[in-house]
Formats: sequence, structure tokens, C-alpha cells
Amino acid sequence: MTSAGHRIVEQLAACGVERAYLVPGESFLDVLDGLVDSPVRAVVCRQEGGAGFMALAEGRLTGIPGVAMVTRGPGAANAMIAVHTAHQDATPLVLFVGLVPVADRDRFAFQEFSLEGWFGTTAKRVFTLDDPRRAAETVREAFRIAGSGRPGPVVVGLPEDVLREDSTAPATAPAVELAESLTLPASFAHRLAAAERPLLVAGGDGWSGDTGARLAAWAEAVDVAIVGQWRGDDAVPNDAPAYGGWLGYGRDPRVAARLADADLHVYVGCVRDDVDSEGYTAGLDVPTVLVLDDAEALGHAGRLDAHVRATPAAFVAALPAADTVRGTRGPAWRHALRADASDWATPRPDGGTGVDLGIAFAHLRDGLPADAVLTYGAGNATLWGHRYLPHTHPNSLVAPRNGAMGLGVPAAVAAALVFPDRLAVAVCGDGDFLMNGQELATAVAAGVAPLVIVVDNGHYGTIVQHQRAHYPGRPSGTSMTNPDFGAWMRSFGGHGERLESADDVPAALERALAAPGPRLLHLVTDPNVSGPEGLHAPDRGDADPDEQE
Repeated sequence: MTSAGHRIVEQLAACGVERAYLVPGESFLDVLDGLVDSPVRAVVCRQEGGAGFMALAEGRLTGIPGVAMVTRGPGAANAMIAVHTAHQDATPLVLFVGLVPVADRDRFAFQEFSLEGWFGTTAKRVFTLDDPRRAAETVREAFRIAGSGRPGPVVVGLPEDVLREDSTAPATAPAVELAESLTLPASFAHRLAAAERPLLVAGGDGWSGDTGARLAAWAEAVDVAIVGQWRGDDAVPNDAPAYGGWLGYGRDPRVAARLADADLHVYVGCVRDDVDSEGYTAGLDVPTVLVLDDAEALGHAGRLDAHVRATPAAFVAALPAADTVRGTRGPAWRHALRADASDWATPRPDGGTGVDLGIAFAHLRDGLPADAVLTYGAGNATLWGHRYLPHTHPNSLVAPRNGAMGLGVPAAVAAALVFPDRLAVAVCGDGDFLMNGQELATAVAAGVAPLVIVVDNGHYGTIVQHQRAHYPGRPSGTSMTNPDFGAWMRSFGGHGERLESADDVPAALERALAAPGPRLLHLVTDPNVSGPEGLHAPDRGDADPDEQE
């Protein structure tokens, strides 16, 4: 006899899953038992939000839906942040949630909750395994849905008693879907040939192998400028002659102007959304071709003239010959964006006290390996990394497009597991870091060694920036008291240093990279520097002194 819980694990292996990120619970003990003899590695995490974020990072980096396992009620609640992130970011994720026994259902049992009620508006599909014979089938279907069309999260509920029952249907490899050859519509070539200022926006998931490099080479040949989607900036090599910067928070203002000045938009792998369109104000009326394998084009705003249902790889394979779409335009438009991008990525001092992040990130750029995987949470502290640390290799960026804090550390742990020969680097603010910094314990237990950069300005910097703009002189609810993060890392057995000058960064980075185990550099910065643009006026007023920055 093979139980349903063991069959689920067999099916995960058949689907190509190498790791399951989990916080154990009594509600899915049979699945845990199935992992004992399975090639699927159980990565034991310290909080369900961290487990979900690790699974999300795995899905983004590999294209195979990441797997998280949590228990009912409180465990599922903690994991919700990863489901929301996967939903808004269009990243494949399968979350398994243990449930109360069927006989206890609807009786207000311990930790009981409504799986469909909680996740139904956010997940692509919510399953509850009530028939043990369908264990393998349910997992296969969950993976198909999570990864097809617009990728996203699927939630599978596992009643505790059903998992122990016999499951007769064996695990099988999922059906291989062979993409049909794509022929681009003639209108695409006509539009591109007629455009004088075409702008291609590349982003989303699915940019593996040389897809981005091939697209960038073609764009150079036909004088099309490419910009990256917000936090999808590893789609094409940032050193390519066609690359012209990135959209979204912290972008070069000149990029936003180019978005509106273009006479043709081609979105590949992503849509024109809130963040990339400057809050639905830039470029909405520009003629637009959308290349996206999502029939609904969920989240696309503004004009849409043609929708090509294709993945980035299929689109790049079908690109027309250069002489058929170059038209009469020259390279001036592309060169202008490239010059702007190079200028914007040139590190500049921020002028503050403590660690000057403009100088510090120049040292990081020079000292980190070119193929490093960069992971981020949310907040202004990440803007230095986005601006100054380039992406020249595919699958080198994991960051929440929905602005979820706490993703950087768990994503770096997962990246180190997925790519053991590449350095995983988490760039975090102080507030962001402590939301899931406990997952450094997971890194130690898993035997991986990410590098964590913590930018410490003693407050929630993004909110402070908004307060200074809209409620000047009235700081409130944003100050923090922080530990010595370097000492905290050392308590896990890793390497940690506290730095108060950018001049100390090169030597400290060299020591960190040479150290075994997880590493952390704690950069103490000026609280009046809220972004790479430099110093901002401090708050004035009669607020509580403890709230003064």
C-alpha cells in the first residue's frame, strides 16, 4: 500500500521538484514521512513566510513551480504573503496546506479555517484532496495550472486523515507540452518598420539560457531600445548596447520620459502596469504590441493594438530578419537611451555621514562576481542595488514586484541552493532584514553561504520619505532600534561585520567572500539619505524625541 501522502511526494519528484520548503506540522505528517526516502530534499525553515518566499524564489529561478508546505490555520496565514507575491508577480508556486481531518470539518476544530475563503481570490486554483486515489493527479494538475498561461500560485489542501489512506493511482511524469512554431503577424513587422522611436520592455519570468542575449543582439541590429520591467531587469544583459535602463521605482527620470516619447511599445513577458507606467500616467496612449502567454493580459493598462500569445523564448525564435523591420530609423534613439543608462548607473557619492552608499555600492559592484544572484525585499534601501549592481547573466534577480518586505534573505537561501556555484547576495534594509532574518538559521542548517548586505538607517525609510513630503516636521511610527547585525550573524556561526565608512567596504567584502558559511555586512548610514539621489533635509518639529530621525 502507498498512502496518499507518500504518493504526493512521489509525484513531486516526477514533476522535477528538487526541494520542498516547509515548516512542519502535525496536519501533514504522512507527507513528511514520505520525504524521508525521497530525492526531494526537505528544507526546514523557521517561519512559513520564509518558506513561501524560498519556494517563490525557486520558481522564479528555475521555471518549475516552487513548493512550500505549511500547516493549517496560523501556518497558512503566515504563508499568505508568498501567495500574494506570486499572484501579483506572476511566479509559479504550489503551496501545500495541512487541514483538519474530514470528520472534524465545519465543527470549529483546532486551527480550522476556510482554505477557499482565504486563498480563493488570490490563487489561480484552490484544491482540497478529499479522494486519496487522486493524490498524484491533483499534484500534476496543480503544477500544470501554476506554470501555464500567466504563472501564479496554486494551493492544495491536505486533510490529515486522507493523507494516510491508500492511493492507488501511481505517480507519473507530467505531460510534456511542445510549443508550436510561432509566426509573428505581418502587422508586427509593419509597425516596427514604420517606428522611429520603438521601445521594447522586457520582463517577467521565463528568461532562461540565451533568450535575453539573443533579443538584445537583435534589438541592436534593428535599432530598438530595450528597458527592463521593474524588478525584471535581468531579462536582458544590462551591458548590451541596446539596453537603456529600467522602469519603476528609483528609475532614471529620463527613462520615464522616453516611455511617453516612444512611438511604439513592445512588451515582452510583462505588461504595462501601475509601477512601470508611473501610476498609469506615462505611455498609456502609445501604440502597443504585447507578447505574453496570457489570454487575459491580466494587469495590462492602456492601449493594446496586437497581442501575440507567446513565451519570450518562442518570440525570440520567431524574430524577423533585421532588414525587414529596421525601416529608415537610425541608431540615435537607441544610443540616447544607452547613454542615459550608462550615466545613471555610474555611482555617485550620496554626501551623508556613516557609510556613503553611492561609494559603497561602487565597491560592491567591483568586488562581486558577475554571475551573482541578487535578491531584494522592499524599501528604499534596495534602490542602490537596482541602480548600481548590473545584471549581465540570466536568472540573476529575485525581488517582489508587489513590494513585499522580508523576501531578500529567504530568496538568497533558495538561490544558494538552486545555484550552488553562484554567489547569492541579499540586499536588505534594516526593517526588511529583521522580517525574515531568522532564515539565516536555515542557511546554516542547509550548508549554504549567501552574502547579506544590511543597510541600516534606523527607520522605515520609504515611509519617512513620504512623510517628509506630505507631513513635514511630523515624524511618526517609523523609527527602529536595531542590534549589531554583524554580531547577530556571528551568533549563527557565520561571518559578520559592522561598517561605518564606505572606505572599509572593499577589505570587508574581501574578508566576507573568503569566509565559510553565511556572511553579512552591516552598513550604518545617514538617516537623512533616503535614496541614491543624495541628502534630504531632516525632519523638524516638536515630535517625540524618540521619533526624531
